Amino acid sequence: MVTIKDVAKATGVAPSTVSRVIANNPRISIMTKEKVRKAMKELGYHPNVSARNLAVKSTKAIGVVLPSSADKALQNPFFPEILRGIGSVTHGMEYSMTLSSGITEEEIFDEVQRMVYGSYVDGIILLYSRLNDRVMNFLHDKNFPYVIVGKPYEDIDEVTHIDNDNFTAGKEITNHLIEMGHERIAFIGGSKELFVTMDREAGYQSAIKEAGLKASEQYKIHTEFLKSGGREAVEKLLSLKVRPTGLVISDDLMSLGVLSGLEEAGVSVPHDISLVSFNNVYLSEIIRPSLTTVDIHIHELGAESAKALIEKTIDKAEPAKRITVPHEIVFRNSVSKKGGL
Repeated sequence: MVTIKDVAKATGVAPSTVSRVIANNPRISIMTKEKVRKAMKELGYHPNVSARNLAVKSTKAIGVVLPSSADKALQNPFFPEILRGIGSVTHGMEYSMTLSSGITEEEIFDEVQRMVYGSYVDGIILLYSRLNDRVMNFLHDKNFPYVIVGKPYEDIDEVTHIDNDNFTAGKEITNHLIEMGHERIAFIGGSKELFVTMDREAGYQSAIKEAGLKASEQYKIHTEFLKSGGREAVEKLLSLKVRPTGLVISDDLMSLGVLSGLEEAGVSVPHDISLVSFNNVYLSEIIRPSLTTVDIHIHELGAESAKALIEKTIDKAEPAKRITVPHEIVFRNSVSKKGGL
């Protein structure tokens, strides 16, 4: 096995200098760093990460917690894309990522406790924000570094969070349907406990109210952020005596289920019902009709959350901040003027 002494001998520097290069000590010149790293590569030397991390009291790892079990959450393209954004930062900074894999809320909570008490990670990213979340409360009570993708339900000025302006996005995308002549507009969202749903629905309601339209409670449906959730929503909407002509759907994967359900029922999009969505995942462009959707820049949400968390793990005195990632509407083919059944 190649050792630090072997690298030192090959480069003509002291073993302590090699150690400082591995730690990226700023006192070591760029020329020396390049020479040592070149020798490490040629000799096949790999630092003992566990020993190094123990010395600096860092795991060089972060935990990532999904809103539900990994097998269910990863069916939604949002999560692989945000993980790709997180990974783009952790890879560049030589951090590893541990993904929660619990199936129930209890299992997820137990897993987070193991991460914290076992010192498996330096900090945690929560890929959701909901009311009275045990994980969030636990991390806050333990003063353990964490950031949220979304908006905290309390202590908003004390918790670093990365989010879009979902209220404004919800209002803007609803106004697009209103401008196209739609008056009966329904909202299909995820769990009422999730702030992303609450904010997007609040934006929808604001647009409806300002336009002087009727906000029927029958036009508000909450289901899972899955294709199956979209299909369930369609069954409820098509059973109404007065059907909507426009739909605001809080997630692109749900929109796929809605499109599938409408097609089976013989309802044409956008001729009979127009549809707008959120997230702009890759599927939204290739399905037919392609979706008019809010691009929330998922990759950037992930990258910004990783940067913010690593800053907090390096300096626990780093002040809390809110990072707002801009959004934009991508206009495609799922909306037509007026419409109606």
